[in-house]
Amino acid sequence: MDTTTTPAVIAARPARRRDRALAVLAAPAATLAVWAAAVPGAGVDLVVRNGGSEQSVTAVAVGVSTLLAGLAGWALLALLERFTARARAVWTGAAALVLLLSLLGPVGGGVGTGTTLTLVAMHLVAAAVLVPLLRRTARG
Repeated sequence: MDTTTTPAVIAARPARRRDRALAVLAAPAATLAVWAAAVPGAGVDLVVRNGGSEQSVTAVAVGVSTLLAGLAGWALLALLERFTARARAVWTGAAALVLLLSLLGPVGGGVGTGTTLTLVAMHLVAAAVLVPLLRRTARG
């Protein structure tokens, strides 16, 4: 019997999708909480260098970028599940690498210590939500 179509596997698919969707939605909520605590809460002027100019980091930018990162993580996990038996391990390694690379942006582009620390915190919070929650939904 093909194990990919057993009743237990078919029943697990909607729960897996639901759990992944909740993880992807929880990440922007968490990063927006950090943004709210820092920007309106603590008065941090969240500005980054973008080429030769400076740009404010808005709540919309935080929410959308975190949502897109979560969707990309979900897509990569789903792709890996189709093509490798070690999807969880490969995805976790890739997620850790992406986190490390993503930290280069705030460290190099943040204008001021408050901005840099806030952006690093948002990256770490997004990873703290997405990595364990999406990893938990991986097959096998």
